[in-house]
Amino acid sequence: QVQLVESGGGLVQAGGSLRLSCAASGTIFSINAMGWYRQAPGKQRELVAAVTRIGGTNYADTVKGRFTISRDNAKNTEYLHMNSMKPEDTAVYYCNADGVASIDSIKNYWGKGTLVTVSS
Repeated sequence: QVQLVESGGGLVQAGGSLRLSCAASGTIFSINAMGWYRQAPGKQRELVAAVTRIGGTNYADTVKGRFTISRDNAKNTEYLHMNSMKPEDTAVYYCNADGVASIDSIKNYWGKGTLVTVSS
C-alpha cells in the first residue's frame, strides 16, 4: 500500500525559511507528477507547486520567486524549500503524488498534511 508522509512543518517568523519533505513508501514503480497544496483556515485547498518526473515545475503566483520544489525520483521524495515566508503562507500543506504506478494500479495519493505557521 502506498503512503505519503510529510515532514518539516512548524513555526517560523516572517522572512524566515522552512523545508518540507514528502516521502512516498510502498511498492512503487514510478510517480508521474508530485506537488504541494495548502489549505488555510476558511479557504479552499490550492496548488502551491508541482514538479513532473522529468523536472518541469509549476508555481502559484503567490509563491513564485520564494518557494522551490524539487524531487528525488530514486527516493520517491519531493521537497518544498520556502524562503521569505509571509504570514499569509500559514496553512496546512499537503503532499500529492499523481500517477503512482504500483503493483496493480495507477492512482493519485495524498499525505495527511503538515502545519506551517508564519508569525508576523
